[in-house]
Amino acid sequence: MSPIVTAILVASNLGLIFLLMTVPFGLRTVRLSRLVAMDRQRLWQALWPLGSDAGWSGEILSAEEPDGEGVARIMLSWEGSDGKPIERKSRFEDVVEGSRFSMRVIEDTALDASFWKDYRETAELVSEGNGTRVTLSQTDRYRGVAFLVFRYFAMRRELSKLQRWARTGQYRKGGWFEHPLSQVGFAGLSALILWPFFGLHLGGLALAAILTSVVALHELGHMAAFRLMGHNRARMIFIPLLGGIAIGGRPYDSRFEVAFVALMGAGFSAFLVPIAIAASTFAGAEGHRLAAGLLATLAGFAALFNIANLVPVWKFDGGQVLRQICPGPIVLALASFFLLSAFLAVGWQAGFFLQLSARYRGGVFNSQPADDEQRVQAAS
Repeated sequence: MSPIVTAILVASNLGLIFLLMTVPFGLRTVRLSRLVAMDRQRLWQALWPLGSDAGWSGEILSAEEPDGEGVARIMLSWEGSDGKPIERKSRFEDVVEGSRFSMRVIEDTALDASFWKDYRETAELVSEGNGTRVTLSQTDRYRGVAFLVFRYFAMRRELSKLQRWARTGQYRKGGWFEHPLSQVGFAGLSALILWPFFGLHLGGLALAAILTSVVALHELGHMAAFRLMGHNRARMIFIPLLGGIAIGGRPYDSRFEVAFVALMGAGFSAFLVPIAIAASTFAGAEGHRLAAGLLATLAGFAALFNIANLVPVWKFDGGQVLRQICPGPIVLALASFFLLSAFLAVGWQAGFFLQLSARYRGGVFNSQPADDEQRVQAAS
């Protein structure tokens, strides 16, 4: 892969991360509507947090009657940082019995109140024929499109599950997106998207598959760290081109936990690098050049990917760790600058890219080290 193609791939990936996580989108409202085959009053008892069927999805465990200011305490089945069900204080406004209500979150045992400052959700029910038109909306201030898209699909899923519950009286957890087979399919799609960047030949496909595997192993390290920290519902979601995301089963409970989970992505894969190098050496000694080349490439990609993730900036794992150590933005900026400079200096001296290019020329793996002249030719 030429330096220009590498730069395009890296820039595209960073631009996509910036779009998903950082770009300010301001105040946005997500609104969805669905016709549900059930009486309006019965649906009201399901959607109204204090209704007799409010636990239809298993999300709401209990709810107290609102006080004089319309504030109610609701206990949710989701786990907080202490491993206990989350308790939330919500203020209800514009309540029309059987037809409409709006809700704001004013206190939460899992998230800071600032998270909910601009959040507002509304449910409207209108009788239509033999069913009820259910309209759900959520308003919030967003940075990056990822959470906005997530809420859209979460609301879409909730309405689909509500339809099924209305039809069968049963609630089914999960969905097709997080199913293991779907995630394997997404991983395969990611490899196919990366294939043209490495060249449309078997060697390029092998490199794309290896890089995809390295990403999966990295996220598996994060997921293992979540499990060690007591996140019983930790899972991994694979997103084509962007990579994978490990998701914990509850909020973090300490700075140490944030740093440990961030470091274990690279830490887990680091154990595999010497094993892959040793296996490559053994395969080369036995005359299996192709296997030796593949294993050497796996080791190289794993090392480079994990080192890149430890760069102490922005959304990278290294930046997440640094945020837990530095007390303020000025110290964080200075530490990021000096550590990033050190990373670049060490990387330049190590010459990882030259060695990797020398092992892969013209779509053919080469397990034998090239001399200095060959390295220059491979890099040019």
